[in-house]
Amino acid sequence: MAPWWGQEARGGGVSGGGTPVVVKMQTPDWAISEVPPPGSPGAAGGKDGRGKNARQITWVLLLKAHRAAGKLTGAASAALSVAAAARRRVAAGRTDSDADADADGAPREESPALRARFYGFLRAFLLFSMLLLAVDVAAHAQGWHLPAAVPDLEDVQGLFAAAYGSWMRARVAYLGPALQFLTNACVVLFMIQTADRLILCLGCFWIKLRGIKPVPNAAAAAGKGADDVEAGLQDFPMVLVQIPMCNEKEVYQQSIGAVCNLDWPRSNFLVQVLDDSDDVVTSALIKEEVEKWQREGVRILYRHRVIRDGYKAGNLKSAMNCSYVKDYEFVVIFDADFQPQEDFLKLTVPHFKGKEDVGLVQARWSFVNKDENLLTRLQNINLCFHFEVEQQVNGAFLNFFGFNGTAGVWRIKALEDSGGWMERTTVEDMDIAVRAHLKGWKFLYLNDVECQCELPESYEAYRKQQHRWHSGPMQLFRLCFMDIIKSKIGFWKKFNLIFLFFLLRKLILPFYSFTLFCVILPMTMFAPEAELPIWVVCYIPATMSLLNILPAPKSFPFIVPYLLFENTMSVTKFNAMISGLFQLGSAYEWVVTKKSGRSSEGDLVALIENEKQPKHLRVGSAPNLDSLAKEESRPKVDPKKKKHNRLYRKELALSFLLLTAAARSLLSVQGIHFYFLLFQGVSFLLVGLDLIGEQVTE
Repeated sequence: MAPWWGQEARGGGVSGGGTPVVVKMQTPDWAISEVPPPGSPGAAGGKDGRGKNARQITWVLLLKAHRAAGKLTGAASAALSVAAAARRRVAAGRTDSDADADADGAPREESPALRARFYGFLRAFLLFSMLLLAVDVAAHAQGWHLPAAVPDLEDVQGLFAAAYGSWMRARVAYLGPALQFLTNACVVLFMIQTADRLILCLGCFWIKLRGIKPVPNAAAAAGKGADDVEAGLQDFPMVLVQIPMCNEKEVYQQSIGAVCNLDWPRSNFLVQVLDDSDDVVTSALIKEEVEKWQREGVRILYRHRVIRDGYKAGNLKSAMNCSYVKDYEFVVIFDADFQPQEDFLKLTVPHFKGKEDVGLVQARWSFVNKDENLLTRLQNINLCFHFEVEQQVNGAFLNFFGFNGTAGVWRIKALEDSGGWMERTTVEDMDIAVRAHLKGWKFLYLNDVECQCELPESYEAYRKQQHRWHSGPMQLFRLCFMDIIKSKIGFWKKFNLIFLFFLLRKLILPFYSFTLFCVILPMTMFAPEAELPIWVVCYIPATMSLLNILPAPKSFPFIVPYLLFENTMSVTKFNAMISGLFQLGSAYEWVVTKKSGRSSEGDLVALIENEKQPKHLRVGSAPNLDSLAKEESRPKVDPKKKKHNRLYRKELALSFLLLTAAARSLLSVQGIHFYFLLFQGVSFLLVGLDLIGEQVTE
């Protein structure tokens, strides 16, 4: 039967006769296959028709072959580029332990002694697994791997046979049961974590279905209309806006400019730029930017601390001790890379009116560089789930969640009642949130109010950020555990804080992820007496990844890289968790996450509109050429502190361990285990070679 585009449409002629009318569809010439009239040479399978069809098929096949060759060429080119980058990394020899500080002088995220011990353990584990692989291959060649062959080994002469027989009996009697017990324990923790994630997703679905969201007081919302110019200033409470920053030359202009353009009566809000920079050039540029906005009539102050006691917490604490703070009712915090929309205050502050027990209103983050590279895409998946599901569900049903440290509005009374900012941990935002919750204050989360910011684009910056985010909660748990027990909040709130908020999501998650997929799974290949079910290796992780990716549906093509990368990051998270829990290494050091200064689409539009205005009406934050010229005249940064891609030894060691276990799994004919170990090993290898994220031109 001819295809639809080559069929004839037959009907009566114009004069009503029986002459057939052929209607040709508008299709490419190579796709047109007309059915010839009866009796013609090409009718009924004539030679001309067959020749024409053969030529069409030939052209289609050639076109497909050309496309396939193009894809293969692209894949080969990408593989060669990756191989060349890997060779450069190895030749350069720069590792995660070859420098005492990064490009801006920030300290390491862990001590050299702790790093050496952990790396030594992984290296010994790797050597042991390679030895076992060699022994198992030799035994497999002799047929000794079969269970029935274990008793027969006693009759075989030779030291190797005796040693292998002893190893087999030890596996059956001791190693197998112990490993199986640890496997079962991790599987139980895994199932609890899966249930928690599923409940959160169901809660989010219920919120969407019922349209549940915080609603401001009707009078407050009406008083903040865009056309309500004549509304009294009493409808606009006094707001203090704080921008803490430290050596963030790339982003200070856009953040200060966005905050100064907030739609709020200028007499009713004050901006504090809290500069902890130790770079003289950066401090001078920030101060000049503040003075420029002061000349525009904005109430903005510049504060600089020479001694950075307490890092960000100390900076905020120092600013709150100013005498004029008592004149303000609310305080808003924006990190240096955050760019709030003009109506941010009008969308958040009204939620406090008539709700005296509300201490915090948190907005959602959005990211200007989420599509910059694979690393930022994978981070976006995690953070979309965090804000869309975790924060929204906890805010709607528990009125409690972890403060995100920025893009939030605090009632100053709640801060003071909770003890103010404390420098005892590196997660001062979570610390103040827990203490405020213990005092009975409620939190509101606004999922439809977004504030744009940046994601770390390099693996080094992301790794340091994750180390701080996972060591800090364990520090805080040690410090506030007894306070939670002694507090007057209800039993279920204590249970939520201790078991769900701290233990399950901050301790158990990195523990079982690392132990189950990076230790137990490879060991079960060398000790088959302990079995890890296929549904634990494949189906449950796939389901978890699917749930995590639901809030970011455009990221579905990255579901497999996301699953592998999360397991890869479990090494850093597990190490950080242990460091914070037992106060090891530099658990109390603060490392500022490097920014690249990405501008949002809104910034570009505002800049274009600003250029159209008369010069005396412009309020944008354009770069000062004199300042830039002065900066260029400064001595250049020491090239030894230049940013580089590095080799990460722990990730590389685990890569070879997993690949060794994958090779061993072939002897046991464990198909799904082999593929999981293979791809996970390759994932560790790519991360260990720093081939994910920003690539620095050497």
